[in-house]
Amino acid sequence: MKEILSDELIGLEVEVVECSDSTKIGIQGKVIDETLKTLVLETERGNKTIAKKDCIFCFDYKKQAIYVEGKMLQSRPENRIKKARHLSRKWRLPKFFFKKK
Repeated sequence: MKEILSDELIGLEVEVVECSDSTKIGIQGKVIDETLKTLVLETERGNKTIAKKDCIFCFDYKKQAIYVEGKMLQSRPENRIKKARHLSRKWRLPKFFFKKK
């Protein structure tokens, strides 16, 4: 499911599965904004800003649960979408980055 890297994340449901900040683990909601280094999630308790590089996310993408390491998403959304194919070749993505539940 490498295509998630070249797709729009805004509007997707997401959960923080792992994070260096243990208080952010388990936060789930809808992505309402994306910047170079963060995702802004709309949760039941308000909007939460999550750093991409520190987390592993589980996205509900095309009715599948897809795990993505935040480092793979760390760029401006418009640049990430343009360069996703190049990034996947450059980094030789292991399959565990994109697990299905």
